[in-house]
Formats: sequence, structure tokens, C-alpha cells
Amino acid sequence: MSQIDIPSQFDVLVVGAGAAGLYTALCLPESLRVGLITKETVALSASDWAQGGIAAAVAPEDSPTLHIDDTLRAGAGLCDPEAVKFLAQEAPSCIQSLVNLGVAFDRHGNALALTLEAAHSRHRVLHAADTTGREVTTTLTAQVLRRQNIQVIQQALALSLWLVPQSGNCQGISLFYQGEVRWVKASAVILATGGGGQVFAQTTNPAVSTGDGVAIAYRSGAILRDLEFVQFHPTALTKPGADRFLISEAVRGEGAHLIDNEGRRFAFDYHPAGELAPRDVVSRAIFSHLQHTAIDPATAHVWLDMRPIPADKIRHRFPNIIKVCQHWGVDVFNEPIPVAPAAHYWMGGIMTDLMNRTNIPGLYAVGETASTGVHGANRLASNSLLECIVFGAQMANIDLEAIEPPSEVSVLPLREFIVNVEEWHTQQAQLEALREKLPRLVWQSAGICREQSTLATAIATIELWQQDFAALPLSQFLLNLNPTEPASFYLPDIERQFRLWAETRNLLDIAILILKSAAFRTESRGGHYRLDYPQSNPDWQAHTLVQADNWWKSPTINP
Repeated sequence: MSQIDIPSQFDVLVVGAGAAGLYTALCLPESLRVGLITKETVALSASDWAQGGIAAAVAPEDSPTLHIDDTLRAGAGLCDPEAVKFLAQEAPSCIQSLVNLGVAFDRHGNALALTLEAAHSRHRVLHAADTTGREVTTTLTAQVLRRQNIQVIQQALALSLWLVPQSGNCQGISLFYQGEVRWVKASAVILATGGGGQVFAQTTNPAVSTGDGVAIAYRSGAILRDLEFVQFHPTALTKPGADRFLISEAVRGEGAHLIDNEGRRFAFDYHPAGELAPRDVVSRAIFSHLQHTAIDPATAHVWLDMRPIPADKIRHRFPNIIKVCQHWGVDVFNEPIPVAPAAHYWMGGIMTDLMNRTNIPGLYAVGETASTGVHGANRLASNSLLECIVFGAQMANIDLEAIEPPSEVSVLPLREFIVNVEEWHTQQAQLEALREKLPRLVWQSAGICREQSTLATAIATIELWQQDFAALPLSQFLLNLNPTEPASFYLPDIERQFRLWAETRNLLDIAILILKSAAFRTESRGGHYRLDYPQSNPDWQAHTLVQADNWWKSPTINP
């Protein structure tokens, strides 16, 4: 990329360019200078992959009250009723804002087309074919690029928050950009970096979803909440080299069978409804079956056979599934699809209030990175894109006057990282090995089924890996950089290798956070299932809270 110089100070920095980051940037007052930071290019995010749609009570027979009830029911007792009420009531006006911006939702005549999804009591999911996320992010990106007050900084990696030493207020971030570490000041920082699906061997999330925002906030003392709650989808296309593409539950609804290598419909061993049992039950059935039958359960799969469905119906109902499977060499009319469960959505995140504020003054979080309280222990389908928009809109009300302005600091001299090439290659091999081993371990220990002994072993293993990581020459150099101290690197393939280092660091941190949170919660609820505690416990109708190395339970939530 050509060298683009960036200012050393903005009014607001937004980290992440999915739906949450893009919409937040657009909603911030146009009088503010906004820096929008993305480690890839704009719109390469999980939002872009969102197939389903966005939920809102816009039909005459629907109401925000019904949307609230459905969301609370899905959340298994851990939703914040105030946050859910706010989400559902704001949804219709936020949809109108998207339409005004140019998002082309499907229509029936003049009316917005609405579909029904699992656990919704009414048709309330707006969509743009089966690529709603792409339609939303493409439209928002075009709007962002037109705004004079927003500077998009692409292929830039946020490394850490920059805190005022005396007050602990956030006053900017450190950033790896064009071969250098820089310190960029801002009155407010908004983290909108999405989820952390890449910590699991099987995930529907894109490669950018490495939990960066949660890890960065955690290292600076932010309070995190409910990190054990991960939603797994039971049937994702599983082929070497292929993206984990979701094969919709509607396929099983129309009559497709789940079979194992022997062609047996094994799901009935686990639940009388077989492959039509609830999503989490089907995920556990597949996971358990592979534990008993597969040589390497972290990469194994079962089969989804669509051949019991008439061919005409497949063509009419599932054209995109036909196309994607065909692209990866699977002919759904003549052979079953290799599928396995995959991590899909992280309910937990950085704890925020209705204004997206965290416990660190000047630091905000929006979207999957945040824990707003709307999802509880299990997200209702199509509430995730909605959360990005409703809470992103709140940033129109940001009050920078109430935030302590960044202090004047002198920039320290540039430090250079020097290491011989042989040592550099050894370090890269260690990082690549860690990056491969970590998701497999987390999938096996904190995937769909969890228990104390496996969690404890995994925690001990990852703590050793963290020590190995901290001993790497690049870690030693970067972890000892002072705030305001810039650094430069003159090494082969530095952009790619630096990103590997930063993402591995974040993944190690969020792996420990998920594992310890899963060990802490001694019950099963929503997206968290313990083999040794298979029932929900009313004493655990409470949030898991984490700050630094402390885990504690919130007061019990009244049902």
C-alpha cells in the first residue's frame, strides 16, 4: 500500500469496520474528527458474512413487547430487561435509518419482506436475499467513504489502549501501521472489533475474528462479562480449505438426514426428535458422536444428506446452498454434505451500559465486542446486526466535554527492533505452531461440551504457552515499550508476521478468559454446557464478571 500519513490525534477513534464500527462512525457528530481503524480493508468482517437478517417489530401484527418476550426467553434468564426493552423499542426507527441510507431490503410490493426464524413468535426478520450482512456493510461503507470528517485507516492493527497514568482514563491507542508502532491520541476510543471465533478450531467467523477488542480492553483493566457463553451452530460445511459455511436449519426442517460414516441416523441416539431437536442439542449430539468415533475430533465431521428432499424443492428453497457446496466440490443432489458444529457468536464481551460506556472513562464498546445485556446466555436469531445498529446510534449522543481531554505528552525517541534473520524465522515457526495448537485445544476443552478436568488441563497448558510467548524476542521488545515510545521494524514480511504475533497474543488471552469463565460457572445454561453439571441452577442466574485476574458473580437476577 502507498504510504498514507495519519494524524497523531483525533477526537474519536473507532476500532473495527464491521456493521458496528461503520454505523457508529456515521452516527458520531459530523463536527468530530473520527479515525476508523481496520486491520484489513473496510467491510471484511463477520457482519459481511451474516446470512440471515435483522430483527425488528415492524409488521402490524407484531410489537416491540413480543420481540422483548422472545429475546428474554432465548436469553435463559441472563438478559438485562432494560437493555432488551431499549433494543426492541429502538429497532423500527433504526431500520428506517438503514432504509434512508440506502440499504435495499427485500420487499413484497411496497412492504418490507419479513421472514420467521427460530424462537421468534412473529415474522420479523428483514433480509436482502441470504446476504443481508453484505448489503448492510456495503451500503454503510459507501456512506463512510463520503464523509469528510471520517478518515479510514486500513491495514492498521490496534495493539493496546493508552491510559492516563494518574486517572486511568483512556486517551488513545497504540497502533501498528506501515511497519511502525505509533501512539494515536483521542478523547474517546470505541472498540467494535467483533467476536473471537478463531479461538475455536471450527468457526463460522472470518479470519479477522480474533477477539482483539476484548483482549485489549481486558489488559487495561476493563470489566468483562459472561465470556463462557458461545453459540455453536450444528451444521457448518466442513472441508479442508473451505470457509465454514452455515447450512441452514431449514434444510433439516425440509427433510434432510444427519448420518455418520456408516450412513446411520445417529441423532436419534441423543434425542427423540433426532436432527430436528433444538440447535444446542443437535450440536452436542454431533460433538459427542465424533468424540467416540473420530480419530481427530477437532477436524472431523458427519454428513448432512439432502437427497430425501425432492430435487425441485432443493432448487427452489436452497439455491445459495447448492451454489456454495458446488464451489467446494459437493453435489448436494448426489452426495451428502460434510458438516460439523462451529462456533458462531460470542454472547459475552466488555461490559457496557446503554450509552456503550465501559468502566474505563473514555472507552466505549459496540456490537459483538460488547456485553450490553441484550443476549443473555443465548442470542435470539437476527438480534446481532440489530444490536450493532441500535447501540451504534447511541454514539450520536457522545459528550466529549464530560471526558477529561488527553494530556500533553512528549514523544519519546524512536526505538528500533533488531534481530538476526535466523532468530526471526525461529520465532515465526513458534508463533505458527501456537496458532495451530491453540484453537484445537480450546475446541476440545471449551467447545460444545465442557467439564472441570478438561478445562483445568487446558488452562494449565495455555498458561505455559503464554510464558513461551512472553519469552519471544518480539514480545520482550513490545511488552517493554513505554507509552508514547514509537518503534520501527526492518524485517522480512513484517506486516504479516507482526499481525500473527498480535493476534496470537489476543487469542491466548481470550482462550484463558473463556476457559476460566467456563470452569467458574458450575451449571449448564444457554450456550454453556457442562457434562459434570448438566442442569441449570437458580443460584447461577447471575452474570460472570472478570477484571484482571478476579472472577466473581453478580447478584442473582430476579426471574
